[in-house]
Amino acid sequence: MEFNRAAATALMDITARPELVFTQGQGSWLEDHTGKRYLDLIQGWAVNALGHSPEVVVNAICEQSKRVLNPSPGFYNAPAMQLAQQLTEASCFDRVFFANSGAEANEGAIKLARKWGQLHRKGAFKIITFDHGFHGRTLATMSASGKAGWDTMFAPQVEGFPKAILNDIDSVKALIDEQTVAIMLEPVQGEAGVVPATKAFMQQLRELADAHQMLLIVDEVQTGMGRTGTLFAYQHFDIQPDIMTLGKGIGGGVPLAALLARESVACFAHGEQGGTYNGNPVMTAAGLAVINTINTPEFLHSINQRAAQLSEGLIALSDKWGMYGERGLGLLRALKLDRPDGAAIVQAARDRKPQGLLLNAPRPELLRFMPALNITAEEIELALSELDAVIAEVRGADSAP
Repeated sequence: MEFNRAAATALMDITARPELVFTQGQGSWLEDHTGKRYLDLIQGWAVNALGHSPEVVVNAICEQSKRVLNPSPGFYNAPAMQLAQQLTEASCFDRVFFANSGAEANEGAIKLARKWGQLHRKGAFKIITFDHGFHGRTLATMSASGKAGWDTMFAPQVEGFPKAILNDIDSVKALIDEQTVAIMLEPVQGEAGVVPATKAFMQQLRELADAHQMLLIVDEVQTGMGRTGTLFAYQHFDIQPDIMTLGKGIGGGVPLAALLARESVACFAHGEQGGTYNGNPVMTAAGLAVINTINTPEFLHSINQRAAQLSEGLIALSDKWGMYGERGLGLLRALKLDRPDGAAIVQAARDRKPQGLLLNAPRPELLRFMPALNITAEEIELALSELDAVIAEVRGADSAP
């Protein structure tokens, strides 16, 4: 098979793509159109929680697709009901709305907070978000995000998202006024370079929200579904948010997201929230397969074992190459480089032969790791060894301190 440039140019040009086509994958491995294999530490940006084409998800999709594909969200279907029940029983929330992407779930969270503000806070609508935060690519979620320039890229922006500084409670307090209805943040800022909130800060946010009759919203699109070693990242902080969003890993590779809320906050009236595909039985069947696999003590324990192995290995690499350490929670981690050669390392790792290594550099001086939650110890060991060799290739074998 050859790369079809004409077919490729039919796609809208919205990102730089290398000239390779992935044709199949299994677990932590992908194979391209030439037959070359790649050890994947990106997994669709933390989407493939159980790796590529996991049997439990494939079987769930196949079996459900034989029964009914889409009865419409105007009717109940069994997988959606069952997944909603499992999510509420495993969390502090009472109600679930299913969506198709994390951005859509976050958009719903913004709408729900504003509706709650209309009912209970005299129309308060402002939601404090954070510098360097990322909440999606709709107009509202781009405005809520703290990426430089995103709030004006498609101006005029959506108003009502003042920006605080992560782990700085005084910066949050300074933004509160009578129109503030909520605080919204990622427990770990992924696109910012895997920057975790501290436990003290999260608890201060909960106390602050309570003191001012505001809602606390956690965007767990990237951190939810076992990624940080607990089913949900908020469980690390001994708090109970009012609203949570999920995406990426919840579908194990298919388009599925969720908006969860406490009963006292779930105030949408009929017709105020919806979507043609929300609660689709094929997608929610996949979600059921994912949560049934992840949400066991044994599986969560294995995530933490592999996270410790990856963390220790990254620290060793950092020490060897004079870098600035690593950080993260669970299997969402980052290696802090000492120079801005992240993109070069990513490309060299991908181009490596006979097999490649798929990495992500959200910032020039940082590498982010989002492997499958069931990655093996041997695969992590191989990835660390290959990364060491790639760094030597990029920087020169004799450049290590």
